[in-house]
Amino acid sequence: MNVKTFATSLLVSFGTLLTAGAAHAAPACPGDGTVRFGVEPYETSARMIPVYKSIGELISKKLGCPVQVYVATSYNAEIEAMRNNKLDIGQFGPLGYVLAHQVAHAEAVATFADMAGKPSTYTASIVTWPGSGLTKIADVAGQSFAYSDPSSTSGHLFPAFGLKKAGIDPDSGVRALYAGSHTASFEAIRNHKVKAGELNSEEIDSAKLHKEYDPSAFVTLWQSDPIPVDPIAVRGALPADFKAKLTTVLQNLDLHELPEDAQKFMAANATPALKTVPQTDASYDPIRALVSTLHIDLSKL
Repeated sequence: MNVKTFATSLLVSFGTLLTAGAAHAAPACPGDGTVRFGVEPYETSARMIPVYKSIGELISKKLGCPVQVYVATSYNAEIEAMRNNKLDIGQFGPLGYVLAHQVAHAEAVATFADMAGKPSTYTASIVTWPGSGLTKIADVAGQSFAYSDPSSTSGHLFPAFGLKKAGIDPDSGVRALYAGSHTASFEAIRNHKVKAGELNSEEIDSAKLHKEYDPSAFVTLWQSDPIPVDPIAVRGALPADFKAKLTTVLQNLDLHELPEDAQKFMAANATPALKTVPQTDASYDPIRALVSTLHIDLSKL
């Protein structure tokens, strides 16, 4: 997506505005006194909004600044918002973060923890459905295929790598459909709208939570190695003292303080331990290496 398209997308990206936290900003709060937190659309907005409203309230309480939470309509819109200084915090997918770091100076500072207290990981896969006629990854050639979003790690980058390893061009070798989210891709496969597509482990866990996952309805043709989960990044140009304070807060969130439904959502989608831990930019170097291997031009995503 080019810059002009980015800007157009941005106009409709943050229609859902959630305000959390203190009525009066503390003196150390940046800009107009409000901290803006953008979240990638990895699930349906209806499911994400109440959860991230609660997370925004938690950050606000720890930080002493009001927090506005925006659920983006696309990965790229969130990136462009930070590039235009409209976001101070962003939860990006790993590939989206690599692009956000490059064009918007996003800095990864935290991520979600696994049960061992380490940064959590997940997997990407390419799946089909029983009776599709596809039994191995090579059979996907020429078939309809659901990606989630061009800027998605498990929804585009890793499935593209899996196809390429099987000798299939990830662009011209399949009839690609960009469904818009992991949930939409899951539904396209489940309802046999496509012959194959991406399905990541977090979407499977979320579908289980909502009693929508039947393992017998899917056949796995390929699965990735573990991928680091979403980083929580801060805008690089924030004042240094505020950035340090914000970083400390983001690295030490205890999501057990969230309402029960929000805890269940986060345990299924990001962090079984319901905590955040420090993360670094270098942890996403393997994503950059894969981008290089696939000759992906990030500026065209």
